[in-house]
Amino acid sequence: MPLHAHDPITNISNIGTNKLTTIIPLAEIDPALVEDLLDAAFGKQRSERTAYKVREGMEMLEGLSVAAVNMAESELLGTLQCWPVALTDDAGKMHPMIMVGPVAVHPECQGEGIGQALMTGLLKELQQDESLPLVMIGDPAYYDRFFDFSPERTGGWSLPGPWEPERLLVRASKDAILPEKGKLGPWARPTNN
Repeated sequence: MPLHAHDPITNISNIGTNKLTTIIPLAEIDPALVEDLLDAAFGKQRSERTAYKVREGMEMLEGLSVAAVNMAESELLGTLQCWPVALTDDAGKMHPMIMVGPVAVHPECQGEGIGQALMTGLLKELQQDESLPLVMIGDPAYYDRFFDFSPERTGGWSLPGPWEPERLLVRASKDAILPEKGKLGPWARPTNN
C-alpha cells in the first residue's frame, strides 16, 4: 500500500542495510499491514499474551503510536503502539498510565536500530514533566539502559495473566507517586450513578 506524504516526527538514515527510515504516525498505516507485521514479529498466537489482557477493550492512543517506514520502498518496517491503562490500588483507586507496546520490528529488519528509533520517536512526543507514567512488559536490560524503564517500582503490581516480574517495567519521574501494590488493567472511567 502506498504511504502518504506527512510531516515526519524524526528521520533516521543509514540504519543497518542503508534503509532510509522515517517515523510517522501509526494512524497513517493500513491496519491490515500492522496486523501482518505483528504476526510476523510475534506469531499468530500473540493475542493470548498477558499484555493484550492488560489493554483489553481499549482504543490505541493514536497521538503516541508510531510506525517506522521506508518511504522510498513503501515498506512498513516496525510499529509501536500505546494504550490507556490503569493501576488499580488496593483501595480501588485507578491510577492512569500509558502502556507502551508492542514494539514490533519485522524479523528481516531486527537489529538495525528500528525499535530504538520507534521508542525515541515516542519519547520526543512526550513532555517529561507532564507525561503519565509509562509501563511496558519488556527486556529490563535494554529498556532501562536506553530509555529509563525499570522494574524497581513494580514489584508489588500484578497483571491479569502470567508474566515474569522482572519484565514489568515503568518509566516515571522520581517524584511520581505510584502505588506499591495494585493490578494493572484497562483504563475505565468511573461512572457516576
